[in-house]
Amino acid sequence: MEVSSTSWTTFATLLLLSLQLSRASSPVQDSRLKQLDAAGSVKRSQPLVNRLIGDEDQQESPSKAHFITPNGTIITAQQVSTASLPCEVLSLGDGVVTWFRRKDFHLLTVGHAVYSSDERFLVQAPMRSTQAQDWALQIRFVQERDAGLYECQLSTHPPSSLFVELIVVEARAEIEGGPEKYVKSGSRLKLTCHIRQNSVVPDFVFWYHDGRMISYEGAQGVTVLGDATSSTLIIERAQSSNSGNYSCAPSNIHPSSVVVHILNGEKPAAMQHSGGAALHWYSIPLLFIVECVFLLSAAGSLEEHL
Repeated sequence: MEVSSTSWTTFATLLLLSLQLSRASSPVQDSRLKQLDAAGSVKRSQPLVNRLIGDEDQQESPSKAHFITPNGTIITAQQVSTASLPCEVLSLGDGVVTWFRRKDFHLLTVGHAVYSSDERFLVQAPMRSTQAQDWALQIRFVQERDAGLYECQLSTHPPSSLFVELIVVEARAEIEGGPEKYVKSGSRLKLTCHIRQNSVVPDFVFWYHDGRMISYEGAQGVTVLGDATSSTLIIERAQSSNSGNYSCAPSNIHPSSVVVHILNGEKPAAMQHSGGAALHWYSIPLLFIVECVFLLSAAGSLEEHL
């Protein structure tokens, strides 16, 4: 059976096209099946079906709520003041902020609501419109028993927690040179009261002399200077009437006292008596010695006459 030249020509043409297509498609197919990264590992090309789905499934989900306040923040508050424990959150959205007291796992607040029977606890919640929100836990009239670890928790999946430690201190006043101070009559009396371990600047500092408040406004020769950490009482020319107990009493802070002695010459004014006729304790031994010498001399003279 003879095959026509036209049939052979058609067969050869088809075979040639098949070989060309096979050579052309092989490198492309290999590049789609695998790509070598810098480390030499094999990565499969992205399936075509993923590219056909669209961009919606490939976009990242919105950032979930997270804390801005550093974990392990330490807050120091003085007794009777208001302690504020920060819990600043970004992108809270519809999430909920919850506060716990860690030492007894007591639920304090959920959102705006307070779940503690202690009315000193509250949350000053910010407006929802702001992206960064500080859900600070406030404790009014803080006491020593309030010290410890507190947990601020976000309703994420899984929940996220931030821990804040509260340290409660007792602020106190301290007068330099105590508990007693000696000043010469007519010289300058200066008492400086330092405020220690305070987390809040006192609203006022009162000075007392023997239990009576010192009215230094308009008083001649009396001045009080002060700042956030100290108060200084100055009496330009101290007299014997200025001796006694002085107290420095800042608001909501434990006071401090000092006893001032005004010296007349070298002796404390409290030991001086009018007219100078009174005998002092140190004059008694001297008189006794003089009397003994006198008696011995008299006894010697009597023996000579005998």
